[in-house]
Amino acid sequence: MEDSNANAKRKRTLDIIVDSPNNLDLDSYIANYKGHTKVDRLLFIAKRCPPLQIDAYKLALQELRDSSLDHNKYLNTANKLNEVLANQGYPSYPVDNAWVETTQKRAKAALERLEVELKNFKNNLIKESIRMGHNDLGDHYYNCGNPTNALKCFSRTRDYCTTSKHVIEMCLNVIKVSIELGNFSHVHSYVIKAESTPDIQPVVQAKLKVAAALAHLDSNKYKQAANLFLETSFEISHPQNNYSEVISPNDIAVYGGLCALASFDRKQLKKQVIDNTEFKQFLELEPHIRELIYGFYNSKYSIVLDILERWKNDYLLDLHLHNHVESLYDNIRKKALVQYFSPFLTVDMNKMAQSFGTTVQKLERELAKLITENHIQARIDSHKKILCAKQQDHRSGIFQKSLKMGDEYEQSTNAMLLRMNLLKMNLIVQTNQKGEGSRRH
Repeated sequence: MEDSNANAKRKRTLDIIVDSPNNLDLDSYIANYKGHTKVDRLLFIAKRCPPLQIDAYKLALQELRDSSLDHNKYLNTANKLNEVLANQGYPSYPVDNAWVETTQKRAKAALERLEVELKNFKNNLIKESIRMGHNDLGDHYYNCGNPTNALKCFSRTRDYCTTSKHVIEMCLNVIKVSIELGNFSHVHSYVIKAESTPDIQPVVQAKLKVAAALAHLDSNKYKQAANLFLETSFEISHPQNNYSEVISPNDIAVYGGLCALASFDRKQLKKQVIDNTEFKQFLELEPHIRELIYGFYNSKYSIVLDILERWKNDYLLDLHLHNHVESLYDNIRKKALVQYFSPFLTVDMNKMAQSFGTTVQKLERELAKLITENHIQARIDSHKKILCAKQQDHRSGIFQKSLKMGDEYEQSTNAMLLRMNLLKMNLIVQTNQKGEGSRRH
């Protein structure tokens, strides 16, 4: 079912406005992140959620001012905030022009210094110094809000890496910037390069799995994404090892759980999710995802649908998940319908519609689509509103198989008799001893 959606066009939800996030506490949510992704997530929420707009803009401005040299983004964010405040009749937000001017001068001076240093390193032909010079320049561009130039600098360090540690550092830098730019083909390439490096640490391996999983998620490859999220070590959640500049442990639980539900069958869900001791630790961070998975596995569909509905608005405000919410929800619902029907020969569609919180008419259309897509082997009795499983005629199947075996036996026997007669009449082709060719007897 997931494969049929993998190549389908992704449902874009960029214009959806969320008026009422049900469970999102902005302060506690955003505390899980740092750096660029923290600002990007706040700006994304501000754009899509009017009730949280002002708070999100203010938190983004604070983060930019405290830990960034990106004065342009600071000014643009302040202008957007003041537009919102003016529209709602609130006083404007005071822009820190002194900080903007000072930061602008600092950034320019640092850029000139780093470029001169790199030029000197190149003249001295010391590989390690050149590598560090490119790295420092890339970090500066990244901190100034120029990820394109940062990516170029980080990529140039590739020719100057002399140890596996250097290669991994280069790959992680390129991956981080590529995720921000949405260049997930780069992410795949550098994950593969990093994984082929010897002496890779478990924490680095976990970060690479998460990065690859995000790339698969972006491509609608939910099963591959789920497998990678489920294989991620919980070490990535420890403060000294976290990957909060890209993703939080809570996100791993949510993304991994939803992708698994949308793409795994019942056996896979049991083996790879429910019995997965490592992933259980992630699920402890998001109890509603754990409840959702257990509810689905235990066929408690009313609980499943209720949880999905309650958290849908929050997922629509997630930077990486929002484009996939509709597709994931559709796949989960389809799998639930198939799983509901699988043990039965006949099902009352009225009771089934009640379990799935829909009308019989809508359910009938959903089931008809599943039947045409060959996900359910059944037929619909529209008059009695009953779904009936197709009964296979085993006797007829065995009879057809017997006829086929008889035909094959007849053909092989005739071929054998023909060969025996040819040998008897000496009508064969032989190769002469000198290997000069063949002659007919």
